[in-house]
Amino acid sequence: MVFGAALAVFAAALCSAPVMAQQAGPTPGVKRTILETHDVPGTGYQSVLGIAEVGPNVKVARHTHPGPEISYVLAGSLTLEVDGQPQRSVAAGQSIFVPAGTPHGGSAGPAGAKILANWIVEKGKPLASPAK
Repeated sequence: MVFGAALAVFAAALCSAPVMAQQAGPTPGVKRTILETHDVPGTGYQSVLGIAEVGPNVKVARHTHPGPEISYVLAGSLTLEVDGQPQRSVAAGQSIFVPAGTPHGGSAGPAGAKILANWIVEKGKPLASPAK
């Protein structure tokens, strides 16, 4: 995911191949598009590449991913909150890394945010889950 936003990020319901990821519900104010899904050779993981478009001032609830998230902000901005890290602002041209299983969330700025995200996801697990 969203940061995923992303980020996420922003990531619930992003994966088109694993059935578990398809079962996650949409987040209001967030449009997700999966670009590619590929197995990571020799592992039990998949790489999921997608775009998350977050509406202006939309808050993305805290969530986790069963693998790391690496994202790049294509347009707009967001405030990112990752457990164990200080809150930070991220704008177009900046990247985001969220370790596997780390709760994170945030909110888009007044112009919204468009994020290119790559999730490395354990097969058979949902792409994103609500954080406790």
